[in-house]
Amino acid sequence: MKKIIIASHNPVKIRAIANGFERMFPEEEFNITPVSVPSGVSDQPMSNRETLQGAFNRAQNAKEQKPEADFWAGIEGGIEEDNGKMAAFAWIVIQSQSLCGEGRTGTFYLPNKVADLIREGKELGEADDIVFNQSNSKQNSGAIGLLTGDLINRTSLYEHGVVLALVPFKNKDLFA
Repeated sequence: MKKIIIASHNPVKIRAIANGFERMFPEEEFNITPVSVPSGVSDQPMSNRETLQGAFNRAQNAKEQKPEADFWAGIEGGIEEDNGKMAAFAWIVIQSQSLCGEGRTGTFYLPNKVADLIREGKELGEADDIVFNQSNSKQNSGAIGLLTGDLINRTSLYEHGVVLALVPFKNKDLFA
């Protein structure tokens, strides 16, 4: 059984990691252990670069905290201004002893009411809770679930990024 350390206790992120690994490696069994580690970036990353750095830092910090594993995973959600609109996405970084994979989720645009609250200093999850009259939406459907009526939820959005981050591990001979 392979051991995965994920740098989060958020059930959405844990499910996304589990689902992505199971889809890419259906013949394997995985044990997932969550840990709390710092991202080293803002609570609400405001650029593509900062978001990727946060995911990398989380995976690396998890690796340093729990070195006795096969994989370490960091997921960081972020936003970025794009021609007057605010885009939302996440980066996933997965490390092993010899490889590092990175995958970004799909991107979607936030409604102006949500974007305005973020510009005032709120995190995306808090802004969603205010606009959609929710509680702790970031550990449930997230902004994407609220906006799509759960056609796509935060777990499924992140799961695609996990699969993309696992490409080097599925194709080791091409990425070694």
